[in-house]
Amino acid sequence: MRGGTIAAPAPASIEARSWGWRHGGRRAPAVSGLDLRVEPGERVLLLGASGAGKSTLLHGLAGVLGGDDEGESLGELTIDGRRPSAVRGRSGLVLQDPDSQIVMARVGDDVAFGLENLGVPADEIWARVGAALDAVGLALPLDHSTAALSGGQRQRLALAGVLAMRPGLILLDEPTANLDPDGVHEVRDAVARIADETGATLVVIEHRVSVWLPVVDRVVVLGQGGLIADGRPDDVLVEQAAPLRAAGVWLPSDVPWRADPSTARGSEPLMTAHRLDVARVPGVPVQRGIDLRVDSGCITAITGPNGAGKSTLALTMAGLLRPEGGRLEPGAPMAGARGTEPWRWRSRDLLTRIGTVFQHPEHQFLTGSVLAELEVGPRALKMSPAERRERIEPLLSSLRLEALTAANPFTLSGGEKRRLSVGTVLVTRPRMLVLDEPTFGQDANTWRELARLITDLRDEGVGIIAVTHDDTFIDAVADSRFGLALAGGAALTDAPVRGRSNGGGVSA
Repeated sequence: MRGGTIAAPAPASIEARSWGWRHGGRRAPAVSGLDLRVEPGERVLLLGASGAGKSTLLHGLAGVLGGDDEGESLGELTIDGRRPSAVRGRSGLVLQDPDSQIVMARVGDDVAFGLENLGVPADEIWARVGAALDAVGLALPLDHSTAALSGGQRQRLALAGVLAMRPGLILLDEPTANLDPDGVHEVRDAVARIADETGATLVVIEHRVSVWLPVVDRVVVLGQGGLIADGRPDDVLVEQAAPLRAAGVWLPSDVPWRADPSTARGSEPLMTAHRLDVARVPGVPVQRGIDLRVDSGCITAITGPNGAGKSTLALTMAGLLRPEGGRLEPGAPMAGARGTEPWRWRSRDLLTRIGTVFQHPEHQFLTGSVLAELEVGPRALKMSPAERRERIEPLLSSLRLEALTAANPFTLSGGEKRRLSVGTVLVTRPRMLVLDEPTFGQDANTWRELARLITDLRDEGVGIIAVTHDDTFIDAVADSRFGLALAGGAALTDAPVRGRSNGGGVSA
């Protein structure tokens, strides 16, 4: 242990009275007419459909929604009877996108940043930093570069920064979404332990209900018109099962949807890696000697612990990172681009050959509206307005984005951002897809729709790589699983899912 225990001031109370918020430029409010009271020390699991306003509520409680130029506040929202913006030190928020919370170049400095802003005495700061990093299981040197962290490690770092500040109110927005299965339970248990030690009030958003049920004492379900349900977990999930299911809430007893085996015919290699070494930082490979084949009409899930290099491998296969060693060989259906190595291809070459959905949707948004975002690829391919409309309108419907065409992509919910990022790739109809955490932030309904959309593409002959920690998704749609180990360890032999294999050899 690098530090002591984490203590906190008195737990905070929350009250919303007919509260709502409308983002600037949006006609409909993200939240409206919300009446809610959370007593000091309560542990609340906040549920609701994608786009129901859960993240907006947490941002309001953290006092970070902005001023009148960024939106319109309705009703009243208070912490301990005061406006959240007046008591920002009372709450600590972990955002859906941990990148937006990392401000320093080294791990220890990043955790210490908030403490310095709160004026914590210098001799106390580093004890708190060590205790917080130990609590979330981020066993790295204090001078480790934050730029070298994986998505899951960044999520742990953001949580450590909040816990070190010892807030009376802990606000967590899908804090385990990018973590490997072991990390999910480790972080959940760390949060529960710190809540026990400090008595802090806890509000956590998580679509997967079963993860947090053991540590919460209340479930609140948010809908577009206010609360759908509120009460003890067992009472809400049993007595309100039908309306919750209709709202897209993941109920622990539900059996997930599963795709039929692939109906694609004439499977052929789209991309083959031969003894591939991959690195995010040139000269520092995270995996060596990988042999992997992506076939048309097959879905391969890439799995492994945080920091194993899953996203780095995916970006290399997508032609967005230069291989550190070995080679990538495109198959015949991918021919025609300049040069034989995908990392040398122009952006326009990639549009119809390899589509990539990044781990963080914000990293691929370029415009000020959902419609304009979907038009970027078709415009680059010089499609006519009629052709653009023919491709975009069905996507808007299948991704449940029809009502948001004029919305700024950065004001969407996490689940809506993910669906938009998938749509921007699908609209150019590439032969191969590389998806990094494609089901992040989805409720049960949008999860099923995304899964069906992905398997429909597979059945049309698209080859798909999906980096994911979502075992439900893997079981539902994947044809094979390719696992990576930490520290350049050996990958799993190509493992079929549900008795199927894509026939592509995998080794490391």
